[in-house]
Amino acid sequence: MKLIETFKTRTRHPMRPRSSDIIQRLFADFRDYGSPGDSLIVGEGHLEERRVYVVAQQKPKPEDFRTPEDVARLNWGMLNADEHSKVLGLLRQLKETGPHEESLLLSLVDTYGADISMYSAQRLQAFFIAHLIQAYLTVPIRSISIVLGEGGSGGALALQVADRRAAMEDAMYATAPPESLAAIIFRDPGRIEDALTISKGTSRHLRHYGVIDSIIPQTKKVNDAEQMTRHIREYLERAAKELFRKRLDKLMLQRRETADEIGVMHRGRFYNLKRFIERPIKQLQKPPQDIKVITALSGGVHVSDNYGVARDLEPGQNYVRCGEERLRSTGPGCGAMIPLDEYLANHQVCPSCGKRHVLDAAGWINALADQSTFHELFRNITVHDCLSGDDIHDYYKDFLAKQKKRTTFTESLVTATATIHGYPAVLAISEFSFAGGSMGVVFGEKFRLAVVYALRKGFPLVSVCCSGGARLYEGIVSLMQMTKTVAAVQKLKEAGLPFISILADPSTGGAIASYAALGDVCLAEPEAMVIFTGPRVMESRGFEVNEEMVRSDSLLEVSGRALLDRDYFGDIRGIQEVVQRKDMRRAVARYLEFYARTRQGSKPPKGQKLYQRRNKPEEAVSENGGA
Repeated sequence: MKLIETFKTRTRHPMRPRSSDIIQRLFADFRDYGSPGDSLIVGEGHLEERRVYVVAQQKPKPEDFRTPEDVARLNWGMLNADEHSKVLGLLRQLKETGPHEESLLLSLVDTYGADISMYSAQRLQAFFIAHLIQAYLTVPIRSISIVLGEGGSGGALALQVADRRAAMEDAMYATAPPESLAAIIFRDPGRIEDALTISKGTSRHLRHYGVIDSIIPQTKKVNDAEQMTRHIREYLERAAKELFRKRLDKLMLQRRETADEIGVMHRGRFYNLKRFIERPIKQLQKPPQDIKVITALSGGVHVSDNYGVARDLEPGQNYVRCGEERLRSTGPGCGAMIPLDEYLANHQVCPSCGKRHVLDAAGWINALADQSTFHELFRNITVHDCLSGDDIHDYYKDFLAKQKKRTTFTESLVTATATIHGYPAVLAISEFSFAGGSMGVVFGEKFRLAVVYALRKGFPLVSVCCSGGARLYEGIVSLMQMTKTVAAVQKLKEAGLPFISILADPSTGGAIASYAALGDVCLAEPEAMVIFTGPRVMESRGFEVNEEMVRSDSLLEVSGRALLDRDYFGDIRGIQEVVQRKDMRRAVARYLEFYARTRQGSKPPKGQKLYQRRNKPEEAVSENGGA
């Protein structure tokens, strides 16, 4: 069958067996724990006298849609924040009472993705996804996941991390639903077949890329629940026997190793050499290409659009007119003419009305790093060092060629070492000018290498998230970078090294639903959009949008409730502070200084140097009073 026919007539067949059909036939004694919604099944049963904890997503059946209200209530089977909270609670309980040497955890995945409504967005949906991936990586129990029909986006990934991962032969798993992917890449939602080809989400693709390790045979008739259950039972019996022959601690370590390698299918001939041959960029103060620079050819007086600001223009001086930036920014602007040097020194914020231009990597480096201390790491790694030529299609090659003209950096993540008011740190900064800061295989690999470097040096990690989500051109492997970055952050936490996460505008998609949500401290710039799915996609799917409710200032209030409702939020703390760009360096330095002082005199973790302040105190004092 053609790919599009398989997708329409099997993967998304309306009568395809659901999770409840499989659970009913698989477990004679299943005990349902109850769920806050209709799209989640949580409970336990026994297979051959072995206790099995079950977490299952479930699409609604056609007969469930009896009234128009049912469509909104059932939400096409996408889990909301309440349901994710239920799963996180179960995993937290298993961790607190573990290790579970004789039990098994089974996840069944069948979803378009996670709920993208304002209801979930205001309840920190992206943070729940990140914490669920982390919990599945660290839960002390042998685990198996199966993609029954459709796996979509981070909503599927939140339940798919496991020791053994399988998919039905006619299942598909993608970074985004093909309709959305076609609309974004081709500007034509009707090109579903082309989108499916780029997604590389068939069961064979999934096994090729290491997303799964087994394919379960499909049934002859797509609605044959009995035969599907028999095939799943046979797989579970084989997988369980294999898992219980291995030590639990080794399996848990193998989960991390699998996450580390995901997406890197091909290391180029000079990969290891290129990692360490750097050409650090010394000039970072150049304006981004998306800022329109105006040269005053003659003198005169300029009055802003709102008549609130008048300025004498100097002949030959370069200016930026507030509101004429070509890249996404907040508000329409006041029309004031700002000297270019003044605008860059103010971190691309209008001094008159406060409108902010989306800050690129160079801008964030200037905002955070002490002068002349920035040294880029792993600059030369490209997608050709991670994926084979067959995995890089022509659409992607053309896309990459365009992105390389937009910035001096070579990818969407910039990794470096620097000092921040004298305190050494490793930086991982999104480059929004390159592919919207999207997460791809190079992004994930560079982030992992930055963590390895931080562990070797004993330095804290400071990241800046400014991202539109996963790199759709890379298909399923881009989605898996969420797991990879979460696994890397977990290493930092276990080593006792701090991770400070800065949420810039915008912080969306797979980036905020993975590493960026796991900071020991999460800072955000004012009015930064922090949401799993962007407003345009939400509106196109029929959801109401209130942007003010998903910006950092509003989410700071939501985060304040996390400590008061630990049963719901668990370890999620959301955003701790909203900080102006001009104050961000000092804010980060406060936490680095606190860490340095608490570490003095303590025994460093094995294999790490004792973290100490390298500069003299007087050399680290800033112009506004010091760190």
